[in-house]
Amino acid sequence: MDLSIVIPLFNEEASLPELTAWISEVCHREKLEFEMIFVDDGSQDGSWKVLTKLEEGFPELKAIRFRRNYGKSAALNQGFSVASGDVVITMDADLQDSPDEIPGLYRMITKEGYDLVSGWKKNRHDPITKTLPSKLFNRTTRAISGIHLHDFNCGLKAYKSELVKSIEVQGEMHRYIPVIAKWAGFGRIGEKVVTHYERKYGSSKYGMSRLVKGYLDLLSITFTSKFGRRPMHFFGSLGSFIFFIGFSIAGYLAYEKVFNAVYKMTDRPLFFLALLAMIIGTQLFMTGFLAELLVRSSSAPGGGYIIREKINL
Repeated sequence: MDLSIVIPLFNEEASLPELTAWISEVCHREKLEFEMIFVDDGSQDGSWKVLTKLEEGFPELKAIRFRRNYGKSAALNQGFSVASGDVVITMDADLQDSPDEIPGLYRMITKEGYDLVSGWKKNRHDPITKTLPSKLFNRTTRAISGIHLHDFNCGLKAYKSELVKSIEVQGEMHRYIPVIAKWAGFGRIGEKVVTHYERKYGSSKYGMSRLVKGYLDLLSITFTSKFGRRPMHFFGSLGSFIFFIGFSIAGYLAYEKVFNAVYKMTDRPLFFLALLAMIIGTQLFMTGFLAELLVRSSSAPGGGYIIREKINL
């Protein structure tokens, strides 16, 4: 199969008929063998009923319904697991992403050799409460990751199938897929300016809590990508350094005691600082040692999402 289009959704019943017809028209015009995989992330409206009706007219439509809301990352992760296309494209279900971008994204993967192509909503139709935090977020992510993308959080992206089958997306980490991909060895990451439309139906699911969670996930990805398979390098190095500082202070105090005998060691605040540093250093070193044992003896966890219903899967 040429193409899998993965579409996470939450309470988007009004936009689904138009979106499905639009995607189908574009893919048939381009003569692509494709599938549309909708992942209903616990919608509370009639989204699932709409999908069951659309399935009658669109045999390419497949769908998964979660029993509750797990978040966009969980929906994407589940969609990736069942996608069978050589190229996987993701887009939001709110009609703000244009299916007309599909051919261009597809060609950048198949013809130009990119592992991942991220959309850039250069002219964005969103309120300042979304655009300003997004700019701060993108700037921080660029600085930490070294990936020069303008819009990490754009839902419109294209991937090689090998890439999406090699990664796992959790928490709010969907916005960091380019970062995860880079650290997984997929370095050919490109960008394409895409059309962004104003929201036609419903309301935005964005909130400030997602921004906070996003930054926490960035720290988590940075740490686990660099030290997830070698925690001893982090905890062991830090613990050894702190222990060395404490040991050096204790050695200095011992020298003063033996050769000058001016103070009792226990009368000096530095003694307790040295003792504390050596204890903390030892604990950090042991933390790294135990973490190393766990990494070597454990396997990666599964998704753990409870699926309620499926269509054509």
